[in-house]
Amino acid sequence: MTTRVGAGEPQLAGDILAGLFEVEKPVIGTVHTLPLPGAPAHRGQSMDEIVSRAVSDATTYVQGGIDGLIVENGGDIPFRKPYLVGPETVASLTAVACAVRDAVEVPLGVNCLANAVIQSLAIARASGSVFVRANQWANAYIANEGFVEGAAAEALRFRSTIRADKVAVFADVHVKHGSHAIVADRSLDEQTRDVEAFGADVLIATGQRTGHPVGMEELTKISQAATKSVILGSGLNAQNAARLLQVAEGAIVGSWMKEDGVWWNPVDETRVAAVMQEVQRFRQHAGPGS
Repeated sequence: MTTRVGAGEPQLAGDILAGLFEVEKPVIGTVHTLPLPGAPAHRGQSMDEIVSRAVSDATTYVQGGIDGLIVENGGDIPFRKPYLVGPETVASLTAVACAVRDAVEVPLGVNCLANAVIQSLAIARASGSVFVRANQWANAYIANEGFVEGAAAEALRFRSTIRADKVAVFADVHVKHGSHAIVADRSLDEQTRDVEAFGADVLIATGQRTGHPVGMEELTKISQAATKSVILGSGLNAQNAARLLQVAEGAIVGSWMKEDGVWWNPVDETRVAAVMQEVQRFRQHAGPGS
């Protein structure tokens, strides 16, 4: 039986995860959208088709036992820098998020790529989503998109302006798909504290690329330096779930739960269930407060 830890609207103080989810060590499935209008790979698919695929993936995740979902415009690769992400993307991703919200009853988040946190907050506010993911929250790094700066200063002001204070920010400490040479003279401990100091509500430890597991040493360092909850941002699977959740307080999962483990494929309910069975075993063994 799942250990209940309380639910309801998030209060942006204390244990944010406990305010958002009803379980210990929540696992959040990623709904990667098909290419949205305006993206290079978009070939005229209707919004009905795009929404239908997202709702199908969301429903499959929930049938497999997932605890929450995050909607992400993964099909829009190559991604634009935040200030170039336009209204066509925001409108389309909002439509998807609203449809997913109406189709399933689990907490929902938004990640508008690449690092378009202000747009993510707008979508979350419009769709009733309860958290956003920020891939670069403090400092800066060299991404596939080029030079990407931390979003915190403007994003938090925007969150206040639109009165979305109950939308939590989940922020990566050492984001994947890029080089951190810019901050190479700052330790992982310092970068963890930077993300916290700039107001992130939950911290994310992730691997080097999509679907890549975070190293246990890096996960442990981030967790030891943090005063807030740290979750995994990639790489959780049925084989490593019990080991990684000994340190992490939850996880965002995508690639491994898709058909053949490929992130752009439809969600595979069997794979979702396999991970969630291991997570449930871990919860039962560890007990409350683990």
